[in-house]
Parts: sequence; structure tokens; C-alpha cells
Amino acid sequence: MADTLVDVPAREPGDVLGAYSERSEYVHIARIPEAGPGVRNVDPVDAINSKAPLDQFVGTITPSDLHYVRSHAGTPNIDPAKHRVLVHGMVAKPLVLTMADLRAMPSISRLAFLECTGNGWENWKTAPDDVTVQNTHGLVSTHEWTGVPLSFLLDLVGVDRASRWMLAEGDDGAAVARSIPLTDEVIGEAMLAYGQNGEPLRPAHGFPLRLFIPGFEGNLSIKWLRRLKFGDQPFMTRWETARYTQLLTNGKARQFQLRQEVNSVITSPSGMMQISPGYNRVTGLAWSGYGKIDWVEVSADGAKTWNRARLNEPVLSKAQTRFDLDWVWDGKPTKIVSRSADEKGNVQPGRKSFIAAMGENALFHYSAQQTWSIDAAGKVRNVLD
Repeated sequence: MADTLVDVPAREPGDVLGAYSERSEYVHIARIPEAGPGVRNVDPVDAINSKAPLDQFVGTITPSDLHYVRSHAGTPNIDPAKHRVLVHGMVAKPLVLTMADLRAMPSISRLAFLECTGNGWENWKTAPDDVTVQNTHGLVSTHEWTGVPLSFLLDLVGVDRASRWMLAEGDDGAAVARSIPLTDEVIGEAMLAYGQNGEPLRPAHGFPLRLFIPGFEGNLSIKWLRRLKFGDQPFMTRWETARYTQLLTNGKARQFQLRQEVNSVITSPSGMMQISPGYNRVTGLAWSGYGKIDWVEVSADGAKTWNRARLNEPVLSKAQTRFDLDWVWDGKPTKIVSRSADEKGNVQPGRKSFIAAMGENALFHYSAQQTWSIDAAGKVRNVLD
């Protein structure tokens, strides 16, 4: 703590008001582009995603301009006045909707996380020691989402009771399209979102409209939504055959691994940070596609013993929850790690048990515990366990 006020500057008139509030000149915070697992320091033109700086966030809400980005064909420039959404298939009343039509419908808002299936892919096989938590876990973000409940639209078009699947297709150059099961959970929670954090969607996140399904893998929340088709079986697009499948240890591939598992990560102290002996506040984020986080534990001795962390309110279903723990470091080399559990009883696995079940040939849905090592000099680095 400071023991003097001598260096505090005198007060003086501030800047004039403007139409837009910039960040302070003393705050330097940005996403980082990536071209694939471990392919860093790339030209943005070659990037396939851009990761959120989790180590620099406070609270749980991700600023709209720092939400992670994953795209297959760049960001389309769509005039909302010309955008249309076709709703057809096994319905009584096919419709073509404008954005004005959708804006006139009842809306809901909720806080929820969105996570790319590739989040954590840095650590599937190796543990690069020069990465930050932004590198390892930066493909997850939490927002307030606003839009039309999917259930309202289903009633409007009269979806056939025999329809069990929905095809959602985007208006991007890659025409990303996914088959989504019409479970009670999806019908009750999904929305056609046009807002994030109180403003229209940013173009990189789906402007003017995207599907949003809380708790499910990010690629199902189709951006730039242009079509919904209903049917009695999966539509088997190339995105669920050649792309978003999971190769298992027995040689078979899991085709529809739709939900994001319970997860957590310590964001401070984390990779490439420097700490000193004495008091340190451990903090991080936990989330689960099954519901609310029930508890988080932190180990400061390489998972030998665990201490219960504090959960910062509010703790919401399918939203990131911040946790913290007071820790006094004795200056000796050690490892710190977190694990979380949700209200359904799912517990985040250690890496060894996770790899034993999933193998090392997979790429998506990495949710094993994240370990950071701390050497005698206080340098924090990424390790596998």
C-alpha cells in the first residue's frame, strides 16, 4: 500500500464530452489472432480466430469489442434492411422474416457464456510454456444477449410435432450450417439474438441476427442467421461430418457432442505473469453448459490438497462465475490449479483422467484442469499437470 499522497496530481478540468467513450490511455487490452492450435503471432489476414484477454478482465461480462471471434470466411457486411430469414420445412406456415418483423416480436435478455469448441486446444498434446491464459482459454466470452425466443417463432410457424431437428444456416461465405436437436431445453432457452450488452450485435458476432443457444458449443449459435429448416432427422451437413466431430480413443468419432462441459481456469496468477512471495489473490472464471456453478476449489500444491474458493455473485445458469481465494506464497516452486463443479454434479476432470477417456487425437471440447507452475523467481508458466 502507498504511504504518501505527495505524488498525487492536482485536480484539473477534464476532456470535453464526445459521442463515444474511449478506454483510458493507461489501459491496453486487445484480442490476439491465431491461425490454428499453437499457431500464434500471425497476420490478421491469416487468422481463423481471435482470443479474448481473460487475464485483463474483471467481473464476468466481456466487452463487446473484446468478445472472442471465430469465423470460416471472414465477416460479411450485411445491410439489416435487406436481410431476410427463411423459416420452412416441417411447419404449417413457412415465413420470410425481416429484421423489422423480428424487432416487433416479444424479446428476452439473459446473461450467458459462448464458447468455441476449440477452446483449450493448446494443451491437448503439449504444454507450451510461453503462453498466457489468453492463449489457452481465450475462446470463451460472456454477454447479455437479447432477442426473440425460439419458442415464440416455433408457435408462429406451427412446427410439426414430428419435427425433432432444426437446421440453422448462416449468411457468411462458408455457408456454415448445423443440425440442432429440438429438445425441451433448446426450445426453452434458444433465441434469435440481435443484441449484445445493450447494443446491436457487432458484425464479427453475427450482425444483424444470430442464433444463440446457451450452454451449447459455439458453432451451433449460427451467426448472420438466414435460414431455419425443421425436420424429423439430422440434416448431416459437412460441418457435422468433416468438421465438428470428435475422434475417440477407440477409433470411432463422436458426431454430436453439443454441450460445453464444466470448466474453470485461474486467470491470475497465470501464464507469463510474475508474482512475489507473500500475499497473492488468486482469481479466475468457472462455467458449465449444464447450469450454475456449485463450487470451485483451488490447489496451491499441484493438486495434492484443495481449498474452497469464494464465488462472486451473481452465480447464474450457463454464465461465467468469477471465483477468488486469498493465498500466501512462501516463495518455493509450486503449481496452482483450479477445479469446478456444477449444480448437476459434474466435476471438472484432471488432465490424466480426461486424456484417458478422450485420447490425444481429439481437438474439441478440452475441459481438463489447467495447471500453472511457479518457479522460485515467481515466474508463472503453463504445464500439463
